[in-house]
Amino acid sequence: MLLRVRVTLPDRPGTLGQVARTMGVSGADIVQVVVLERLGGRAVDDFTVVWPGAGRVERLLAGLAAIPGVRVDGVWRAIGAPTTSGQDAELLAQVAANPVDGVATLVDAVPGLLAADWAAAAVVPVDWASRTGAAGEATVGYASWRAPVPPPLPEVTPLRARAISVAAGAHFAVAPFGRAGLVLVAARECAGTPAAAAFHATEVDRLAQLVRAAAVILGDRLDLVGAP
Repeated sequence: MLLRVRVTLPDRPGTLGQVARTMGVSGADIVQVVVLERLGGRAVDDFTVVWPGAGRVERLLAGLAAIPGVRVDGVWRAIGAPTTSGQDAELLAQVAANPVDGVATLVDAVPGLLAADWAAAAVVPVDWASRTGAAGEATVGYASWRAPVPPPLPEVTPLRARAISVAAGAHFAVAPFGRAGLVLVAARECAGTPAAAAFHATEVDRLAQLVRAAAVILGDRLDLVGAP
Protein backbone atom coordinates (compact mmCIF):
# COMPACT_ATOMS: atom_id res chain seq x y z
CA MET A 1 0.00 0.00 0.00
CA LEU A 2 1.00 3.62 -0.41
CA LEU A 3 1.75 5.75 2.63
CA ARG A 4 2.47 9.44 2.94
CA VAL A 5 5.07 10.23 5.63
CA ARG A 6 5.62 13.86 6.63
CA VAL A 7 8.96 14.55 8.27
CA THR A 8 10.49 17.72 9.70
CA LEU A 9 14.28 17.51 9.61
CA PRO A 10 17.42 19.66 9.84
CA ASP A 11 18.17 21.21 6.44
CA ARG A 12 21.79 20.14 6.29
CA PRO A 13 23.80 17.74 4.11
CA GLY A 14 23.39 14.10 5.01
CA THR A 15 20.16 14.25 6.99
CA LEU A 16 17.90 13.52 4.03
CA GLY A 17 20.10 10.56 3.18
CA GLN A 18 19.79 9.25 6.74
CA VAL A 19 16.02 9.49 6.56
CA ALA A 20 15.95 7.70 3.19
CA ARG A 21 18.23 4.91 4.42
CA THR A 22 16.17 4.44 7.57
CA MET A 23 12.99 4.15 5.52
CA GLY A 24 14.63 1.56 3.28
CA VAL A 25 15.87 -0.52 6.22
CA SER A 26 12.38 -0.38 7.74
CA GLY A 27 10.88 -1.83 4.57
CA ALA A 28 9.62 1.33 2.84
CA ASP A 29 10.24 1.82 -0.88
CA ILE A 30 10.36 5.56 -1.58
CA VAL A 31 8.32 6.58 -4.62
CA GLN A 32 8.49 10.36 -4.32
CA VAL A 33 9.81 13.16 -2.10
CA VAL A 34 8.16 16.60 -2.08
CA VAL A 35 9.76 19.51 -0.23
CA LEU A 36 6.97 21.54 1.39
CA GLU A 37 9.10 24.05 3.24
CA ARG A 38 12.68 25.15 3.85
CA LEU A 39 13.00 27.80 6.52
CA GLY A 40 15.37 28.65 9.37
CA GLY A 41 17.59 25.62 8.90
CA ARG A 42 14.64 23.21 8.93
CA ALA A 43 12.83 21.42 6.12
CA VAL A 44 9.42 19.78 5.90
CA ASP A 45 9.33 16.90 3.41
CA ASP A 46 6.53 14.59 2.30
CA PHE A 47 7.66 11.07 1.40
CA THR A 48 5.35 8.79 -0.56
CA VAL A 49 6.39 5.21 0.05
CA VAL A 50 5.26 1.72 -0.85
CA TRP A 51 4.76 -0.06 2.45
CA PRO A 52 4.33 -3.84 2.89
CA GLY A 53 0.82 -4.58 4.04
CA ALA A 54 2.02 -6.73 6.92
CA GLY A 55 4.73 -4.27 7.99
CA ARG A 56 4.57 -2.53 11.34
CA VAL A 57 4.67 1.23 10.98
CA GLU A 58 5.99 1.48 14.55
CA ARG A 59 9.34 0.18 13.31
CA LEU A 60 9.53 2.98 10.77
CA LEU A 61 8.58 5.61 13.34
CA ALA A 62 11.14 4.35 15.85
CA GLY A 63 13.89 4.41 13.25
CA LEU A 64 13.11 7.97 12.18
CA ALA A 65 12.83 9.16 15.79
CA ALA A 66 16.36 7.89 16.42
CA ILE A 67 17.82 10.34 13.89
CA PRO A 68 18.91 13.54 15.70
CA GLY A 69 16.65 16.49 14.96
CA VAL A 70 14.09 14.49 12.95
CA ARG A 71 10.37 14.62 13.79
CA VAL A 72 7.57 12.66 12.16
CA ASP A 73 4.55 14.96 11.74
CA GLY A 74 2.16 12.39 10.29
CA VAL A 75 1.77 9.04 8.56
CA TRP A 76 -1.36 8.26 6.57
CA ARG A 77 -2.53 6.16 3.67
CA ALA A 78 -2.42 7.64 0.17
CA ILE A 79 -5.33 6.64 -2.03
CA GLY A 80 -3.47 6.65 -5.32
CA ALA A 81 -0.26 7.34 -7.15
CA PRO A 82 1.44 10.57 -6.10
CA THR A 83 0.93 13.63 -8.24
CA THR A 84 2.97 16.80 -8.55
CA SER A 85 2.18 20.44 -9.19
CA GLY A 86 3.27 19.96 -12.80
CA GLN A 87 0.09 17.97 -13.40
CA ASP A 88 -2.16 20.85 -12.34
CA ALA A 89 -2.11 22.34 -15.85
CA GLU A 90 -3.29 19.00 -17.26
CA LEU A 91 -6.16 18.92 -14.78
CA LEU A 92 -7.23 22.46 -15.68
CA ALA A 93 -7.11 21.51 -19.36
CA GLN A 94 -9.55 18.68 -18.59
CA VAL A 95 -11.82 21.13 -16.79
CA ALA A 96 -11.75 23.48 -19.78
CA ALA A 97 -12.37 20.65 -22.26
CA ASN A 98 -15.58 19.59 -20.49
CA PRO A 99 -16.90 22.58 -18.51
CA VAL A 100 -20.28 20.93 -17.90
CA ASP A 101 -18.54 18.45 -15.60
CA GLY A 102 -15.75 20.84 -14.66
CA VAL A 103 -16.46 21.02 -10.92
CA ALA A 104 -16.83 17.24 -10.68
CA THR A 105 -13.54 16.77 -12.54
CA LEU A 106 -11.76 19.09 -10.13
CA VAL A 107 -13.31 17.59 -6.99
CA ASP A 108 -12.53 14.02 -8.05
CA ALA A 109 -8.89 14.92 -8.74
CA VAL A 110 -8.15 16.83 -5.53
CA PRO A 111 -7.79 13.83 -3.15
CA GLY A 112 -5.05 12.41 -5.35
CA LEU A 113 -3.32 15.78 -5.68
CA LEU A 114 -3.20 16.46 -1.94
CA ALA A 115 -3.16 12.95 -0.42
CA ALA A 116 -6.62 13.62 1.01
CA ASP A 117 -9.34 11.09 1.79
CA TRP A 118 -12.12 12.96 0.00
CA ALA A 119 -13.19 16.32 -1.36
CA ALA A 120 -16.44 18.20 -1.91
CA ALA A 121 -17.76 21.38 -3.50
CA ALA A 122 -20.31 23.11 -1.29
CA VAL A 123 -22.32 26.32 -1.37
CA VAL A 124 -22.34 28.38 1.83
CA PRO A 125 -25.10 30.99 2.31
CA VAL A 126 -22.69 33.89 2.66
CA ASP A 127 -25.36 36.61 2.92
CA TRP A 128 -26.99 34.82 5.84
CA ALA A 129 -23.62 34.42 7.53
CA SER A 130 -22.76 38.11 7.16
CA ARG A 131 -26.05 39.14 8.80
CA THR A 132 -25.88 36.73 11.74
CA GLY A 133 -22.17 36.25 12.29
CA ALA A 134 -22.53 32.49 11.84
CA ALA A 135 -22.73 30.12 8.92
CA GLY A 136 -25.90 28.60 7.64
CA GLU A 137 -26.09 25.00 6.52
CA ALA A 138 -23.95 24.39 3.45
CA THR A 139 -25.39 22.66 0.38
CA VAL A 140 -23.12 19.99 -1.07
CA GLY A 141 -23.06 20.29 -4.84
CA TYR A 142 -20.68 17.43 -5.57
CA ALA A 143 -18.51 15.08 -3.50
CA SER A 144 -15.78 12.62 -4.46
CA TRP A 145 -16.49 8.92 -4.29
CA ARG A 146 -14.87 8.33 -0.87
CA ALA A 147 -16.76 11.14 0.84
CA PRO A 148 -19.16 10.26 3.69
CA VAL A 149 -22.87 10.91 3.12
CA PRO A 150 -23.40 13.68 3.98
CA PRO A 151 -19.82 15.00 4.07
CA PRO A 152 -18.96 16.42 7.52
CA LEU A 153 -17.98 19.95 6.48
CA PRO A 154 -16.10 22.29 8.83
CA GLU A 155 -17.08 25.89 9.61
CA VAL A 156 -15.80 27.66 6.48
CA THR A 157 -16.84 31.28 7.01
CA PRO A 158 -15.28 33.72 6.43
CA LEU A 159 -14.62 32.36 2.97
CA ARG A 160 -10.86 32.34 2.52
CA ALA A 161 -8.27 29.74 1.70
CA ARG A 162 -6.94 28.10 4.84
CA ALA A 163 -6.28 24.87 6.72
CA ILE A 164 -8.69 23.79 9.46
CA SER A 165 -8.29 21.08 12.09
CA VAL A 166 -11.29 20.06 14.20
CA ALA A 167 -11.54 18.44 17.61
CA ALA A 168 -13.21 15.36 16.15
CA GLY A 169 -9.89 14.46 14.56
CA ALA A 170 -9.99 15.59 10.94
CA HIS A 171 -7.97 18.04 8.88
CA PHE A 172 -9.42 20.18 6.11
CA ALA A 173 -8.16 22.51 3.39
CA VAL A 174 -10.69 25.07 2.20
CA ALA A 175 -10.54 27.29 -0.88
CA PRO A 176 -13.34 29.59 -2.16
CA PHE A 177 -14.17 29.96 -5.84
CA GLY A 178 -14.99 33.63 -5.21
CA ARG A 179 -18.49 33.22 -6.57
CA ALA A 180 -21.90 32.49 -5.03
CA GLY A 181 -20.44 31.20 -1.75
CA LEU A 182 -18.97 28.14 -3.48
CA VAL A 183 -16.01 26.49 -1.74
CA LEU A 184 -13.92 23.41 -2.33
CA VAL A 185 -13.10 21.35 0.77
CA ALA A 186 -10.47 18.60 0.96
CA ALA A 187 -10.36 16.33 4.02
CA ARG A 188 -7.97 14.00 5.78
CA GLU A 189 -9.46 11.74 8.41
CA CYS A 190 -7.29 11.27 11.49
CA ALA A 191 -8.59 8.06 13.03
CA GLY A 192 -5.95 5.69 14.39
CA THR A 193 -2.30 6.07 15.28
CA PRO A 194 -0.21 7.33 13.61
CA ALA A 195 -2.49 9.96 12.17
CA ALA A 196 -2.51 12.17 9.11
CA ALA A 197 -0.76 15.52 9.19
CA ALA A 198 -2.62 18.80 8.87
CA PHE A 199 -2.63 20.47 5.47
CA HIS A 200 0.53 22.50 4.98
CA ALA A 201 0.41 26.09 3.77
CA THR A 202 2.00 24.95 0.50
CA GLU A 203 -0.87 22.50 -0.05
CA VAL A 204 -3.49 25.13 0.75
CA ASP A 205 -1.85 27.53 -1.72
CA ARG A 206 -1.87 24.86 -4.40
CA LEU A 207 -5.55 24.16 -3.84
CA ALA A 208 -6.38 27.87 -3.88
CA GLN A 209 -4.54 28.39 -7.17
CA LEU A 210 -6.38 25.47 -8.78
CA VAL A 211 -9.74 26.73 -7.57
CA ARG A 212 -9.09 30.30 -8.75
CA ALA A 213 -8.05 29.07 -12.18
CA ALA A 214 -11.08 26.77 -12.42
CA ALA A 215 -13.33 29.69 -11.46
CA VAL A 216 -12.00 31.72 -14.39
CA ILE A 217 -12.53 28.79 -16.76
CA LEU A 218 -16.02 27.88 -15.58
CA GLY A 219 -17.44 31.36 -14.94
CA ASP A 220 -21.26 31.41 -14.77
CA ARG A 221 -21.46 27.62 -14.64
CA LEU A 222 -20.41 27.80 -11.00
CA ASP A 223 -23.77 29.39 -10.17
CA LEU A 224 -25.45 26.08 -11.02
CA VAL A 225 -23.51 24.05 -8.42
CA GLY A 226 -25.86 23.04 -5.63
CA ALA A 227 -28.87 24.49 -7.40
CA PRO A 228 -32.07 22.41 -7.13
